[in-house]
Amino acid sequence: MTACATEPGNGAAENEYEPAARPACVITADGTYAARLALDGESQSWYPERWTLDGAEPYAVPLPAHQPEEPGTEVLPLTDGRVLIHREADGRHTFSLLYPTGPGTGELPLGAVECPDQGTRLRLLPPAPDGDRAYALAVGRGSTAVWLVAGGAFGPEHLAEVPGRCSGGVWLDGTGRLLALDRCQDGRTKTVVVDLERGGEVSPLLQIAENSNDRLLLADPDSGLLLIRSDAPSPGHHRLGWGVLGSTLPVRFPESLHPADCAVTPFAIQPGQVLMPENCAVALRIDGPSGTWVGLWRPSERQVHHLPAPEGWLTGAGLWSREGVLQLPYATGTVAYGVARVQAPAAQPERATPAPPEPERAATPRPVPLQQAPLTSRAALPPSPAPPQARAATPPDRPATPPARAATPPARPASPPARPATPPASPAPPPARAATPPDHPAPPLARTATPPARPAFEDEAVQADSGGLGAAAPRNGTGRGGGGEKSTPAETPALAPG
Repeated sequence: MTACATEPGNGAAENEYEPAARPACVITADGTYAARLALDGESQSWYPERWTLDGAEPYAVPLPAHQPEEPGTEVLPLTDGRVLIHREADGRHTFSLLYPTGPGTGELPLGAVECPDQGTRLRLLPPAPDGDRAYALAVGRGSTAVWLVAGGAFGPEHLAEVPGRCSGGVWLDGTGRLLALDRCQDGRTKTVVVDLERGGEVSPLLQIAENSNDRLLLADPDSGLLLIRSDAPSPGHHRLGWGVLGSTLPVRFPESLHPADCAVTPFAIQPGQVLMPENCAVALRIDGPSGTWVGLWRPSERQVHHLPAPEGWLTGAGLWSREGVLQLPYATGTVAYGVARVQAPAAQPERATPAPPEPERAATPRPVPLQQAPLTSRAALPPSPAPPQARAATPPDRPATPPARAATPPARPASPPARPATPPASPAPPPARAATPPDHPAPPLARTATPPARPAFEDEAVQADSGGLGAAAPRNGTGRGGGGEKSTPAETPALAPG
């Protein structure tokens, strides 16, 4: 029987801005397969294991090789069911594809990448969106190389060379063309985009302030939602924030994502929310003094929903469905493989600071568009009462009736209705303005058209430099909104670029 009670070694961070430990399980972008290193409870040796997730129930297939694997060995699933394995020995990085062959394991060698420099580190990038190819990042002393290690025609292929030491790795599109990397250069970390179809052309993506360290953690190609870690709002202290790819709105750093004595790391974004980044559910790994648990959050909300992690959770691994169901893989001593499913809470409407109550009015006038409004403010008043002549001829306690019908038979008269013999010497002015009670004055047109008070939120907005948040990403011409948690200038002023 197999178990996964502990997590294989994750290696040290590449630099001080490298995110937390890698997930114990890697899932394809479409959620069909997952792969991990499993620990054999009897021999205490590591071996690759592939999980199938797109069926009614998950099931696992062990893929042991002819010898046990090292704890730091990397595995990555492809959408055709094969598993890429990365092994290292004496500066030589070898890559092979593993697949089940009846009772055994088939292995297809792909080649190797030589890294003679002891300071060079090579690791696999997250699964590509197409699922047919796999990439690796070789970080040297002064530059970083991007390699295609699976899916090429002749083994590993060198694709790009990026000046500086790079970490991270986030796909910005659904084709595997635009790769975002966090480049450390001249003592600062900024996110850049590498275009793999244009010879590795590099362009800036995220530059919140001149002296800030800005890293991209996650991106969703459907909605454009970006999860960012930066020290721009508080130099020396990194905070988690969010923005929208291609948007000119500032980056937001909500207080709900900055709890005391806890480290918060996003690991999955709900897909399928096209042009609605504020509605995307985000799964968070929260590490605190009492352990590790799961958080659920949306940009449009001011709170994080805290949930206990399932027993044996493969920490940091998870996948959202388009319907808002979070899938968390786990393995225990009694359950060798399982997936816990959590339904995201329904999106709550944006909560704003309530405005002071207004006195009730008998009839609230409907605002008139400015281009259709008359030049006087009376357009906003209720309909004016009957003419003064009719009121003069009708007692106040009886309904107004035209005098003609009261003085003539039902037949149509041959002559106009008789008028009062002696008209008033000086008729009283029309009581149109007196129709509105003095204690409930009708608001002028300009006030009626004034929008409600803007909601006050507790997050902090930081404006990116020109060209940030998607300068290199292609736009489809439709644009994306940024909405969500808004901040008034009086409470959370935007920070000017340094």
